[in-house]
Amino acid sequence: MLPHRDPIGQSPHSFLREVEKRSGENLNLCYQCLKCTVGCPTAPYMDIRPNSLIRMIQMGRKKEVLESSAIWLCVSCETCGTRCPNQIDIGVLMDALREMAVDEGIHAKEKNIHLLHEAFIQSIRRGGRVHEATMLIDYKLRSKDFFTDLLPGIKLFMKGKIPLLPSLVKGRGEMKRIFERCTKAK
Repeated sequence: MLPHRDPIGQSPHSFLREVEKRSGENLNLCYQCLKCTVGCPTAPYMDIRPNSLIRMIQMGRKKEVLESSAIWLCVSCETCGTRCPNQIDIGVLMDALREMAVDEGIHAKEKNIHLLHEAFIQSIRRGGRVHEATMLIDYKLRSKDFFTDLLPGIKLFMKGKIPLLPSLVKGRGEMKRIFERCTKAK
């Protein structure tokens, strides 16, 4: 029997190897125990559950995986990785899949979620950690959606929950080198 090939003609093993290289996770360790999916707070909203996503990667279903909403709905809470008996960090896996989707020009089905992702990454790139105020300004400018969530945002700002000035991490030069290495590795 011939191995399944995706529409691009890529073998399933090459997609698996690419994902493992970019994420640093050994997905062959997954034996579908479902602990990741059962613990995931966003799994009920995903089109493909975390355990099924891993199985699809193993099967080489690149197009379906990269076009899924699941990779964009992961909030990186790390519950899945904590529950995994084989210590597969699905949060890191989802980051790698999002970056692969962006590299291939595949945008999320959810309106503007990729713009939030880009604003989030830029915020980390600038200061080493997320600064909510500048990230949100960046997102609002990218999306041109200036009024959604405006009132809750003002309330959070007034309560001091969104600091006006960012707190920068030490070693931002090293952070810059990390981003440069990641860009070169693609």
